[in-house]
Amino acid sequence: MKTKLLITLICYLFTLHFIIAQNTPLQIIMIGAHPDDCDIKGGGTAALFAEMGHHVKFISVTNGDAGHMEQGGGMLAKRRVAETQEVAKRLGITYEVLDNHDGELLATLPIRLEIIRKIREWKADVVISHRTNDYHPDHRYTAILVQDAAYLVGVPNIAADTPPLSKNPVFLYFQDNFQKPYPFQADIAIDITSVMDRKIYALDAHESQFYEWLPWIGRYADQVPEDKEARIEWLKEKRLSAVNPNSLQVLEKWYGKEKASNVQNVELFEICEYGTKPTDQDIRRFFPMISR
Repeated sequence: MKTKLLITLICYLFTLHFIIAQNTPLQIIMIGAHPDDCDIKGGGTAALFAEMGHHVKFISVTNGDAGHMEQGGGMLAKRRVAETQEVAKRLGITYEVLDNHDGELLATLPIRLEIIRKIREWKADVVISHRTNDYHPDHRYTAILVQDAAYLVGVPNIAADTPPLSKNPVFLYFQDNFQKPYPFQADIAIDITSVMDRKIYALDAHESQFYEWLPWIGRYADQVPEDKEARIEWLKEKRLSAVNPNSLQVLEKWYGKEKASNVQNVELFEICEYGTKPTDQDIRRFFPMISR
């Protein structure tokens, strides 16, 4: 009798723990080098998380104070911070910009400790950032800083003023197109078709970037429309996250062939070798929009 009662109690506690875990909001943190990187690479996925009641934070490791052809310094940094806060409203997330100069980032110990603290403070389940092979030094050093933090977020004597995480997060990479020394390998594909317009609306908040700086440095400033609505349509064409044969294969793994065939827009992520090694079951738990 006692044994039966004990087994029943254990089963009840296990079920209760499972239900609580299933209903606890996930803590997602995306770390980019500049105040638009996370938005470009993960804005759709962030919108889906927020829509489902989970908590998402974007961090820009630099303040973006060099990303313009006419403005610069403190004035530009202030403008770009304001743009991130508008993005936060449009996506339903939290956005923080660290005070490091754009174009001058290095993988220093003080910034590494700051990244460790930010990941701990957010109690992150999933951390997403750049890969280290990238054209921009700020992207590369952000990647190094996050990778250097991956193990240390659980070490109590590092950044001892902030409690360590009890479990190492899953670390992922944003998609990129660089091929050397090795190309991006998509492990996770997220269907963002339903929130693509919201992602574009979020990118639209970065007026200094998508309608001024990037067209200027890319030599296509003459293509930017004057009309507000026309700009959004133009931006959607420029930033379309379309499905290709490679992404379709990964989509089919997670969504099945029938659902995957209807996906129009996708965001891709690669599993980092650092941090917790997720199983397919873990991926479905950390990306619950896959199973909707």
